[in-house]
Amino acid sequence: MMAPGLIYLLINNYLPMFGLVIAFKDINYSVGIWASEWVGLDNFKYLFTTQDAWIITRNTILYNGAFIIINTVVAVAVAIMLNEIKNKFVKSFYQSAILLPFLISMVIVSYLAFAFLSTDVGFFNKTILPMLGLDEVSWYTESGVWPYILTIVNMWKGIGFSSIIFLAAIVGIDHELYEAATLDGASRWHQIRHITIPLIMPIIIMLTLLGIGKIFYSDFGLFYQVPMNSGAIYDTTNVIDTYVYRGLMQLGDIGMSAAAGMYQSIVGFILVLLSNWLVRMKDKDSALF
Repeated sequence: MMAPGLIYLLINNYLPMFGLVIAFKDINYSVGIWASEWVGLDNFKYLFTTQDAWIITRNTILYNGAFIIINTVVAVAVAIMLNEIKNKFVKSFYQSAILLPFLISMVIVSYLAFAFLSTDVGFFNKTILPMLGLDEVSWYTESGVWPYILTIVNMWKGIGFSSIIFLAAIVGIDHELYEAATLDGASRWHQIRHITIPLIMPIIIMLTLLGIGKIFYSDFGLFYQVPMNSGAIYDTTNVIDTYVYRGLMQLGDIGMSAAAGMYQSIVGFILVLLSNWLVRMKDKDSALF
């Protein structure tokens, strides 16, 4: 039963690792990868010595850090809310699946962002702002608003899937614990605080550790397509992935692109080990390994 998954993992995740050699070469397609000249760490130097190095690193870490915290808090809150709705209005968990289309619909929001933010026909400029008596905003040239826009779009897009995971964990909690707490006079808030959240904490920690492992990676569609690749807002929307993509498209430097990918993987691996070690010191049962 494990064979298909292991074969897929081997082909998709491990065989391509031989391509890491590209990060240390000046690729010449006429002679091939293996015969291309070795350049050592020159590709890494280019990545870190540009004037944008600080900006893209700062944006990548701060955005992903905020996404991990906000998405986790909101997803847990939504899962608890859906569980309360299930307990009050729905007889079985499977019947509560009527609520899931609402969550799944969150996935498409990033594709609708332009319909809301377009300067010419956007919903905000043509409907919301006039109702409030405010002037139209050129969203794709105002860099200051994009940290909030990207955070909201990412949250709306991601909490649906995460909340389903947390909801499944909550449904698996023994109901006798809640019944005993009710008999002892515990309110719903006390039950959530002292039963629900502590018992789903291992799931929260696991997803958080996985998120930390990808803190140097970014949702390319979120940071490239949603801001419409507008150069006026690069200061607040440019991250490592979009920077590497633009560099690859403009310069055709595949070595620098491979160096950035290797850098992201190594840092993510170290962060996972460090975070897991810290969790293990606090509670061995909550650690990944």
